[in-house]
Amino acid sequence: MPIRASDLLTLTREGLYCPLGRFHVDPTWPVERALITHGHADHARAGHGQVLATPETLRIMAVRYGAEFCRQRQEAPLGAALRVGDVTVRFAPAGHVLGSAQIAIERDGVRVVVSGDYKRAPDPTCLPFEVVPCDVFITEATFGLPVFTHPDTRGEVRKLLDSARLFTERAHIVGAYALGKAQRVMALLREEGWDRPIHLHGAMEKLTTLYKEEGVPLGDTPKVVAAERKDLQGAIVICPPSSIQDLWSRKFPDPVTCFASGWMRVRARARQKGVELPLVISDHSDWPDLCRTIRDTGAGEVWVTHGQEDALVHWCGTQGIKAKPLHLLGYGDDGEAEPGSVEAGSGTEAAA
Repeated sequence: MPIRASDLLTLTREGLYCPLGRFHVDPTWPVERALITHGHADHARAGHGQVLATPETLRIMAVRYGAEFCRQRQEAPLGAALRVGDVTVRFAPAGHVLGSAQIAIERDGVRVVVSGDYKRAPDPTCLPFEVVPCDVFITEATFGLPVFTHPDTRGEVRKLLDSARLFTERAHIVGAYALGKAQRVMALLREEGWDRPIHLHGAMEKLTTLYKEEGVPLGDTPKVVAAERKDLQGAIVICPPSSIQDLWSRKFPDPVTCFASGWMRVRARARQKGVELPLVISDHSDWPDLCRTIRDTGAGEVWVTHGQEDALVHWCGTQGIKAKPLHLLGYGDDGEAEPGSVEAGSGTEAAA
Protein backbone atom coordinates (compact mmCIF):
# COMPACT_ATOMS: atom_id res chain seq x y z
CA MET A 1 0.00 0.00 0.00
CA PRO A 2 1.44 3.44 -0.92
CA ILE A 3 2.68 5.64 1.92
CA ARG A 4 0.39 8.53 2.86
CA ALA A 5 1.26 11.73 4.70
CA SER A 6 -0.83 10.53 7.66
CA ASP A 7 1.51 7.51 7.89
CA LEU A 8 4.43 9.91 8.36
CA LEU A 9 2.86 12.32 10.85
CA THR A 10 -0.15 12.21 13.09
CA LEU A 11 -1.38 14.13 16.13
CA THR A 12 -1.04 12.97 19.72
CA ARG A 13 -1.47 14.69 23.07
CA GLU A 14 2.18 15.67 22.93
CA GLY A 15 1.92 17.11 19.40
CA LEU A 16 3.13 15.91 15.99
CA TYR A 17 4.21 12.26 16.02
CA CYS A 18 5.89 10.10 13.40
CA PRO A 19 4.84 6.48 14.06
CA LEU A 20 7.26 5.05 11.48
CA GLY A 21 10.17 6.91 13.07
CA ARG A 22 8.85 6.65 16.63
CA PHE A 23 9.57 10.29 17.41
CA HIS A 24 7.78 13.57 18.09
CA VAL A 25 8.54 16.96 16.54
CA ASP A 26 8.67 19.87 19.03
CA PRO A 27 6.57 17.98 21.60
CA THR A 28 4.84 19.98 24.30
CA TRP A 29 5.44 17.26 26.92
CA PRO A 30 8.51 15.14 27.70
CA VAL A 31 8.75 12.15 25.32
CA GLU A 32 11.23 9.36 24.65
CA ARG A 33 12.54 10.79 21.34
CA ALA A 34 12.14 14.38 20.16
CA LEU A 35 13.26 16.20 17.01
CA ILE A 36 13.51 19.93 17.77
CA THR A 37 13.23 22.70 15.16
CA HIS A 38 14.73 25.53 17.25
CA GLY A 39 15.58 26.69 20.74
CA HIS A 40 12.60 28.84 21.75
CA ALA A 41 10.98 27.55 24.91
CA ASP A 42 7.60 26.85 23.31
CA HIS A 43 9.27 24.39 20.89
CA ALA A 44 12.29 23.15 22.83
CA ARG A 45 11.50 21.77 26.26
CA ALA A 46 13.61 19.89 28.77
CA GLY A 47 13.05 16.35 30.00
CA HIS A 48 13.05 14.29 26.78
CA GLY A 49 14.87 10.98 26.60
CA GLN A 50 16.64 11.60 23.29
CA VAL A 51 16.89 14.89 21.36
CA LEU A 52 17.92 15.31 17.73
CA ALA A 53 18.54 18.92 16.66
CA THR A 54 21.10 21.14 14.97
CA PRO A 55 24.34 21.67 16.92
CA GLU A 56 23.41 25.29 17.64
CA THR A 57 19.96 24.36 18.97
CA LEU A 58 21.48 21.76 21.28
CA ARG A 59 23.87 24.40 22.65
CA ILE A 60 21.01 26.85 23.12
CA MET A 61 19.01 24.24 25.03
CA ALA A 62 22.01 23.53 27.24
CA VAL A 63 22.36 27.24 28.05
CA ARG A 64 18.66 27.62 28.83
CA TYR A 65 18.01 24.36 30.70
CA GLY A 66 21.40 23.13 31.86
CA ALA A 67 23.71 20.47 30.47
CA GLU A 68 21.39 17.63 31.54
CA PHE A 69 18.33 18.87 29.63
CA CYS A 70 17.87 15.39 28.11
CA ARG A 71 19.26 11.91 28.61
CA GLN A 72 20.91 11.64 25.19
CA ARG A 73 21.47 14.13 22.36
CA GLN A 74 22.45 13.83 18.71
CA GLU A 75 23.54 16.56 16.31
CA ALA A 76 21.72 16.92 12.99
CA PRO A 77 24.00 18.60 10.43
CA LEU A 78 22.01 20.68 7.96
CA GLY A 79 21.27 18.79 4.75
CA ALA A 80 22.42 15.39 6.02
CA ALA A 81 20.12 12.41 5.42
CA LEU A 82 19.58 10.68 8.76
CA ARG A 83 17.79 7.38 9.24
CA VAL A 84 15.42 7.50 12.22
CA GLY A 85 13.37 4.35 12.60
CA ASP A 86 11.83 3.59 9.23
CA VAL A 87 12.02 7.13 7.78
CA THR A 88 14.70 9.50 6.52
CA VAL A 89 14.89 12.97 8.05
CA ARG A 90 16.76 16.07 6.89
CA PHE A 91 17.17 19.41 8.63
CA ALA A 92 17.12 22.56 6.45
CA PRO A 93 17.59 26.23 7.47
CA ALA A 94 14.43 28.02 8.63
CA GLY A 95 15.84 31.56 8.96
CA HIS A 96 14.11 32.09 12.32
CA VAL A 97 16.98 32.23 14.85
CA LEU A 98 20.46 30.74 15.21
CA GLY A 99 20.26 26.99 14.55
CA SER A 100 16.60 27.00 13.53
CA ALA A 101 15.60 24.34 11.03
CA GLN A 102 12.75 22.85 9.11
CA ILE A 103 12.49 19.08 9.38
CA ALA A 104 11.78 17.01 6.25
CA ILE A 105 10.45 13.50 6.86
CA GLU A 106 10.49 11.08 3.93
CA ARG A 107 9.58 7.51 3.06
CA ASP A 108 9.04 5.86 -0.34
CA GLY A 109 9.08 9.16 -2.24
CA VAL A 110 6.58 10.95 0.02
CA ARG A 111 7.93 13.98 1.85
CA VAL A 112 6.40 16.02 4.66
CA VAL A 113 8.16 19.19 5.84
CA VAL A 114 7.60 20.66 9.31
CA SER A 115 8.55 24.33 9.10
CA GLY A 116 8.82 25.15 12.79
CA ASP A 117 8.92 28.96 12.99
CA TYR A 118 10.47 30.67 9.98
CA LYS A 119 11.04 33.92 8.12
CA ARG A 120 12.19 34.87 4.64
CA ALA A 121 13.60 38.31 5.56
CA PRO A 122 17.42 38.70 5.74
CA ASP A 123 19.01 38.14 9.14
CA PRO A 124 22.78 38.49 9.74
CA THR A 125 22.63 36.18 12.77
CA CYS A 126 21.37 32.98 11.13
CA LEU A 127 21.27 31.10 7.84
CA PRO A 128 18.52 32.10 5.37
CA PHE A 129 15.38 30.05 4.84
CA GLU A 130 15.75 27.26 2.30
CA VAL A 131 12.76 26.11 0.25
CA VAL A 132 12.30 22.34 0.48
CA PRO A 133 9.92 20.92 -2.15
CA CYS A 134 7.42 18.57 -0.52
CA ASP A 135 4.05 16.87 -0.75
CA VAL A 136 2.75 18.24 2.55
CA PHE A 137 3.98 21.49 4.13
CA ILE A 138 3.28 22.04 7.83
CA THR A 139 3.49 25.77 8.44
CA GLU A 140 3.09 28.20 11.29
CA ALA A 141 0.80 31.21 10.85
CA THR A 142 1.77 33.63 13.63
CA PHE A 143 1.14 36.59 11.32
CA GLY A 144 -1.30 34.78 9.07
CA LEU A 145 -3.58 37.70 8.24
CA PRO A 146 -3.35 40.01 5.19
CA VAL A 147 -2.97 43.04 7.46
CA PHE A 148 0.50 41.84 8.47
CA THR A 149 3.06 43.04 5.94
CA HIS A 150 6.36 43.68 7.68
CA PRO A 151 8.35 46.78 6.72
CA ASP A 152 12.04 46.77 5.85
CA THR A 153 13.88 45.78 9.03
CA ARG A 154 16.83 48.08 8.39
CA GLY A 155 14.46 51.02 8.12
CA GLU A 156 13.11 50.18 11.58
CA VAL A 157 16.66 50.02 12.99
CA ARG A 158 17.42 53.38 11.42
CA LYS A 159 14.39 54.81 13.27
CA LEU A 160 16.03 53.73 16.50
CA LEU A 161 19.38 55.22 15.50
CA ASP A 162 17.79 58.49 14.39
CA SER A 163 16.05 58.82 17.74
CA ALA A 164 19.24 57.97 19.68
CA ARG A 165 21.17 60.62 17.76
CA LEU A 166 18.43 63.21 18.21
CA PHE A 167 17.79 62.66 21.92
CA THR A 168 21.37 62.33 23.15
CA GLU A 169 20.40 63.02 26.76
CA ARG A 170 17.99 60.05 26.89
CA ALA A 171 18.60 56.31 27.13
CA HIS A 172 16.79 54.11 24.61
CA ILE A 173 15.49 50.94 26.26
CA VAL A 174 14.67 48.29 23.65
CA GLY A 175 12.47 45.35 24.63
CA ALA A 176 13.53 42.35 22.56
CA TYR A 177 13.18 38.61 23.09
CA ALA A 178 16.28 37.06 24.63
CA LEU A 179 16.91 34.46 21.93
CA GLY A 180 17.23 35.66 18.34
CA LYS A 181 15.52 39.04 18.34
CA ALA A 182 17.95 40.70 20.73
CA GLN A 183 20.99 39.47 18.81
CA ARG A 184 19.45 40.36 15.45
CA VAL A 185 18.84 43.93 16.63
CA MET A 186 22.44 44.16 17.87
CA ALA A 187 23.85 42.86 14.57
CA LEU A 188 21.71 45.25 12.54
CA LEU A 189 22.74 48.19 14.72
CA ARG A 190 26.37 47.31 13.98
CA GLU A 191 25.73 47.04 10.25
CA GLU A 192 24.04 50.45 10.30
CA GLY A 193 27.08 52.06 11.91
CA TRP A 194 26.45 52.08 15.67
CA ASP A 195 29.94 51.47 17.10
CA ARG A 196 29.27 52.37 20.73
CA PRO A 197 28.60 49.72 23.39
CA ILE A 198 25.17 48.09 23.33
CA HIS A 199 24.20 47.60 26.96
CA LEU A 200 22.44 44.40 28.03
CA HIS A 201 20.04 43.37 30.75
CA GLY A 202 21.49 40.41 32.65
CA ALA A 203 18.93 38.03 31.14
CA MET A 204 20.47 38.62 27.70
CA GLU A 205 24.06 37.88 28.65
CA LYS A 206 24.39 34.08 28.30
CA LEU A 207 22.64 33.75 24.95
CA THR A 208 24.50 36.75 23.54
CA THR A 209 27.77 35.15 24.59
CA LEU A 210 26.71 31.96 22.81
CA TYR A 211 26.01 33.91 19.60
CA LYS A 212 29.46 35.48 19.79
CA GLU A 213 31.03 32.05 20.31
CA GLU A 214 29.19 30.93 17.16
CA GLY A 215 30.92 33.69 15.22
CA VAL A 216 28.16 36.33 15.09
CA PRO A 217 29.84 39.79 15.33
CA LEU A 218 27.93 41.79 17.93
CA GLY A 219 30.67 44.08 19.23
CA ASP A 220 30.94 45.37 22.78
CA THR A 221 27.88 44.32 24.82
CA PRO A 222 28.48 45.09 28.51
CA LYS A 223 25.98 44.01 31.14
CA VAL A 224 24.11 46.89 32.79
CA VAL A 225 25.33 47.59 36.30
CA ALA A 226 22.54 48.88 38.53
CA ALA A 227 24.59 51.73 40.01
CA GLU A 228 25.55 53.01 36.54
CA ARG A 229 22.08 53.19 34.98
CA LYS A 230 21.68 56.87 35.78
CA ASP A 231 24.83 57.66 33.76
CA LEU A 232 23.78 56.02 30.48
CA GLN A 233 22.63 59.13 28.62
CA GLY A 234 22.48 58.45 24.88
CA ALA A 235 22.92 54.71 25.35
CA ILE A 236 21.04 51.89 23.65
CA VAL A 237 20.02 49.21 26.13
CA ILE A 238 18.42 45.86 25.23
CA CYS A 239 16.27 44.02 27.75
CA PRO A 240 13.42 41.48 27.94
CA PRO A 241 10.05 42.93 26.89
CA SER A 242 8.71 42.72 30.44
CA SER A 243 11.51 44.97 31.72
CA ILE A 244 10.54 48.03 29.67
CA GLN A 245 7.53 48.47 31.94
CA ASP A 246 9.02 47.76 35.36
CA LEU A 247 11.15 49.69 37.84
CA TRP A 248 14.37 48.43 36.27
CA SER A 249 13.90 50.65 33.20
CA ARG A 250 12.90 53.76 35.15
CA LYS A 251 16.36 54.16 36.66
CA PHE A 252 17.79 55.24 33.28
CA PRO A 253 17.97 58.92 32.27
CA ASP A 254 14.58 59.92 30.77
CA PRO A 255 14.20 56.52 29.04
CA VAL A 256 12.66 56.14 25.59
CA THR A 257 10.76 52.85 25.69
CA CYS A 258 11.06 50.78 22.49
CA PHE A 259 9.83 47.31 21.59
CA ALA A 260 11.07 45.23 18.65
CA SER A 261 8.27 42.90 17.56
CA GLY A 262 6.03 42.16 14.61
CA TRP A 263 3.12 42.89 16.95
CA MET A 264 4.13 46.55 16.93
CA ARG A 265 2.31 46.74 13.59
CA VAL A 266 -0.82 46.85 15.79
CA ARG A 267 -0.81 50.33 17.29
CA ALA A 268 -3.16 49.36 20.10
CA ARG A 269 -0.58 46.86 21.35
CA ALA A 270 2.12 49.51 21.38
CA ARG A 271 -0.12 51.87 23.35
CA GLN A 272 -1.13 49.10 25.74
CA LYS A 273 2.51 48.33 26.52
CA GLY A 274 3.43 52.01 26.88
CA VAL A 275 5.86 51.86 23.96
CA GLU A 276 7.09 55.26 22.83
CA LEU A 277 9.05 53.98 19.82
CA PRO A 278 7.55 50.81 18.28
CA LEU A 279 9.94 48.88 16.02
CA VAL A 280 8.21 46.46 13.64
CA ILE A 281 10.91 43.78 13.57
CA SER A 282 9.69 40.21 13.32
CA ASP A 283 11.38 36.82 13.24
CA HIS A 284 8.28 35.29 11.63
CA SER A 285 7.09 35.48 8.04
CA ASP A 286 4.41 38.03 7.22
CA TRP A 287 1.31 37.25 5.16
CA PRO A 288 2.94 37.69 1.72
CA ASP A 289 5.87 35.47 2.68
CA LEU A 290 3.64 32.78 4.18
CA CYS A 291 1.71 32.61 0.92
CA ARG A 292 4.88 32.77 -1.18
CA THR A 293 6.49 29.97 0.79
CA ILE A 294 3.52 27.66 0.39
CA ARG A 295 3.60 28.22 -3.36
CA ASP A 296 7.38 27.77 -3.50
CA THR A 297 7.26 24.34 -1.82
CA GLY A 298 4.86 23.00 -4.45
CA ALA A 299 2.96 21.21 -1.71
CA GLY A 300 -0.43 19.84 -2.65
CA GLU A 301 -1.52 19.89 0.97
CA VAL A 302 -0.85 22.29 3.85
CA TRP A 303 -1.33 21.79 7.57
CA VAL A 304 -1.31 24.94 9.73
CA THR A 305 0.02 24.43 13.25
CA HIS A 306 -0.50 27.65 15.21
CA GLY A 307 -1.32 31.32 14.78
CA GLN A 308 -4.05 32.59 12.44
CA GLU A 309 -4.84 29.15 11.06
CA ASP A 310 -8.25 29.77 9.55
CA ALA A 311 -7.23 32.69 7.32
CA LEU A 312 -4.31 30.79 5.83
CA VAL A 313 -6.41 27.65 5.34
CA HIS A 314 -8.98 29.76 3.49
CA TRP A 315 -6.29 31.30 1.27
CA CYS A 316 -4.98 27.84 0.39
CA GLY A 317 -8.48 26.86 -0.68
CA THR A 318 -8.63 29.82 -3.07
CA GLN A 319 -5.39 28.53 -4.64
CA GLY A 320 -6.66 24.99 -5.07
CA ILE A 321 -4.42 23.68 -2.28
CA LYS A 322 -5.90 21.26 0.23
CA ALA A 323 -5.39 22.61 3.76
CA LYS A 324 -6.45 22.10 7.34
CA PRO A 325 -5.78 23.70 10.74
CA LEU A 326 -4.17 21.53 13.41
CA HIS A 327 -5.04 23.80 16.36
CA LEU A 328 -1.95 22.70 18.25
CA LEU A 329 -1.82 23.96 21.82
CA GLY A 330 1.28 25.05 23.70
CA TYR A 331 3.04 27.08 21.01
CA GLY A 332 3.52 30.83 21.12
CA ASP A 333 2.75 31.24 24.81
CA ASP A 334 6.23 31.12 26.34
CA GLY A 335 8.56 31.77 23.46
CA GLU A 336 11.10 33.96 25.17
CA ALA A 337 11.03 33.40 28.90
CA GLU A 338 14.36 32.36 30.27
CA PRO A 339 13.52 29.14 32.10
CA GLY A 340 13.86 29.65 35.81
CA SER A 341 14.73 33.34 35.46
CA VAL A 342 12.58 35.96 37.12
CA GLU A 343 14.58 38.67 35.36
CA ALA A 344 13.50 37.55 31.93
CA GLY A 345 9.79 37.73 32.62
CA SER A 346 7.26 35.10 31.68
CA GLY A 347 6.14 36.50 28.34
CA THR A 348 2.77 35.93 26.74
CA GLU A 349 3.58 35.89 23.04
CA ALA A 350 5.83 33.92 20.76
CA ALA A 351 9.17 35.34 19.73
CA ALA A 352 7.59 37.55 17.13
